[in-house]
Amino acid sequence: MSLDLLTFGEALVEIMRTGIDQPLNRPDLFTGPYASGAPFIFAVQAARLGAKVAAIGTVGDDPFGQCLIDQLRDDQVDIRGVHISKVHTTGVAFVAYAGDGSRDFLYHIKNAAAGQLSPEMLDPALFEGLRALHLMGSTLSIHDQSLQTGLRALELAKAVGAKISFDPNLRPQLMPLDRAREVFAPFIEAADVILPTADEIRLLTGTSSTDEAIAGLLRDRPALVIVITQGANGCMVYQQGQTEHIPGFKVEEVDPTGAGDCFDAGFLVRWLAGDSPAVAARFANACGALAVTARGPMAGAQRFDDVVAFIRMQTQEV
Repeated sequence: MSLDLLTFGEALVEIMRTGIDQPLNRPDLFTGPYASGAPFIFAVQAARLGAKVAAIGTVGDDPFGQCLIDQLRDDQVDIRGVHISKVHTTGVAFVAYAGDGSRDFLYHIKNAAAGQLSPEMLDPALFEGLRALHLMGSTLSIHDQSLQTGLRALELAKAVGAKISFDPNLRPQLMPLDRAREVFAPFIEAADVILPTADEIRLLTGTSSTDEAIAGLLRDRPALVIVITQGANGCMVYQQGQTEHIPGFKVEEVDPTGAGDCFDAGFLVRWLAGDSPAVAARFANACGALAVTARGPMAGAQRFDDVVAFIRMQTQEV
């Protein structure tokens, strides 16, 4: 079965504080585990929207790993690329929420099963007939082996003519900016779609102006689609000399984890279905908005009919 979308990266569970202003350095209550990891949130959202999708990563041979695998199976995500380690335990992210809306994370990734990424784990069979490969800068920044895995995935995807999508997801704590510019360059060069924030695109191009950064990228690649995400304000879409602001949707935020991954999935699913970048971006805005309305990294990822109903309701209210 050929895939619509393929991604790879850190496979995690998330364990969260039950209330606000409960710091991680003090005894208090937690809830979880919840299946998580940016590539896997992306995959679950895409699957709920009807795409044939797989995510490649590693979990431990333990209950947390089974938690993630069970979630993927429930959502009909292809798990042929999910490896089970007998040596490393499943990656974990502990999360605390502050009253000002910020979050504090404590990760167990690099030395956990989540960090066991290598080019050898990429099964060429998953790339046969693949329509699009989605890559995330945060995954490429874990260590050199994860970068080499990304480069090999890029090679396999280009060989079968798949589209390339890249979300820089800059993480300075994982990789310095100068190194990220160098490392991300081949992925930006190969991309058909880039999904950065305004800050990310300026930092990665070394420019002080978003417009200058956009113009530089589009100068020799007019078919490139650039979607600048703006959180609650929606996004900007740039393609073939056209610029359009796509407004966001108003919701009550409960948990922002995974909103960007759901946005990416919503955009790519509809873009691959034939929607224009602007129409796909509006759908993506709805997916990102819905993602923040429930506690848990995958809880807000909605099915296609629910997203369509949400858009209609919001449009009527306006």
